[in-house]
Amino acid sequence: MPRHHNPKIPAILIVGLISLAVPTITRAQEDDSSAKLVTDFKNERIFWKQFQIATKIVALRDTRVLIELKPLLNDDDMRLRANAGFVFAALGDDRGFETIKAVLNDVSYTSPTRSGERVSADRYYAAHLFGDLKDKRAVPILIPLLDDGRVNHIVPWSLGQIGDRSAIPPLIRELSDKNPDMRVLSVYALETLRAKEALPQLRSLLSDNETIHFDGLGTVSEAARAAIAKLESVP
Repeated sequence: MPRHHNPKIPAILIVGLISLAVPTITRAQEDDSSAKLVTDFKNERIFWKQFQIATKIVALRDTRVLIELKPLLNDDDMRLRANAGFVFAALGDDRGFETIKAVLNDVSYTSPTRSGERVSADRYYAAHLFGDLKDKRAVPILIPLLDDGRVNHIVPWSLGQIGDRSAIPPLIRELSDKNPDMRVLSVYALETLRAKEALPQLRSLLSDNETIHFDGLGTVSEAARAAIAKLESVP
């Protein structure tokens, strides 16, 4: 018998003592947490750090924060605007979805500092957020962007994350894209979507030895072979 074990203490009492040791979060504490996160979100100007705060706000499921965050839907920084949109959309407010969509579709140069490179970066980020959001309404918005060379590298990932199988046929078509990176990114997305119907096209890539420019500079055939192995094991 392990040391310090007392068989005379009823199990129900042990459970009670454990529960007393676990702190409970009051509504006031939740309110304080929401208020602090909203303040942190509004003050943070680095988009990826702000997104980390956004996920914490969403986890609290407190829609009261939206009143205070509404002005950020028009932030001059498009990526920060999109982050606010993510919070709104994730908390069930359609203004958020529309904000991200607007950033994705915005190809204008609204200020001297918003260069063509910045426009592409903003749009790329918005497409990424649709993947984070996992809202199926984004699928018909994203599919045409598979042919947009400024943002298309993120589109297969987002479609895979959303998980809607209507994305499978256009992703299969991308397996014939002239860019080996797009072929492999589409392979990854089809694997995520468990798209067994893509197996014939994936097998046709087994002799494709073009090198990609990410993930350790592997080849298309290596990515296809790995995806085939996984998809063949899907029931």
